[in-house]
Amino acid sequence: MKLPLFPLKSIFFPGETVPLHIFEDRYKQLIQDCRDEAITFGIPVYIYDQIAYGTEVQLVEVVNTYEGGEMDIVCVGRQVFKILSFENEIGDKSYPGGNVEFLEGINDAADELKISVLGRIKELYDLMDVPFMEIPLDKFNMYSLIHKIGLSYEQEYQLLQMPKESDRFKLINSHLLATIAVLKEVNRAKGAIKMNGDFKNFDPLDFEDLNI
Repeated sequence: MKLPLFPLKSIFFPGETVPLHIFEDRYKQLIQDCRDEAITFGIPVYIYDQIAYGTEVQLVEVVNTYEGGEMDIVCVGRQVFKILSFENEIGDKSYPGGNVEFLEGINDAADELKISVLGRIKELYDLMDVPFMEIPLDKFNMYSLIHKIGLSYEQEYQLLQMPKESDRFKLINSHLLATIAVLKEVNRAKGAIKMNGDFKNFDPLDFEDLNI
């Protein structure tokens, strides 16, 4: 399938709200085409000096239009794709595009794995003293928390490429285990530093008991 493309150094996931500020003329034309023709476009991730994977998005609303034609828009993420070919301009359009292949999502994560990940997210938030709103298991969508659990840009990109839900949850679970362990050690160190700064009563050594 051929898709207009808007490469960015950002990662978006299916179902995610995507706010964008449009200021280049070629992308103003793209958004106008989305409004006129109800087409979607792709946001491929620029990483490792290349673009290979991204997310298809659909225009939801043009929030603001400025005097110079710049726009604030809101889109929603749909499907993850792999880029098969790329063109700087497609047809008579000034914006880029390319042929893409959509990745078929496989929702195969067991409830036990989801419950484990939810519990670790709560533990992480508790350690950071951040409020955590309980999420019913049937309403739990990992994509809604992807950007809120301390993943690196590279880890998020790795997740984007995983079609199997179970693989995504396993990677996130491993990340949470490692992060929680680090935070616990930091908190332990902070406690030790604070304690060593307090005045304490020490029993002096009885030199008569020492064999010197």
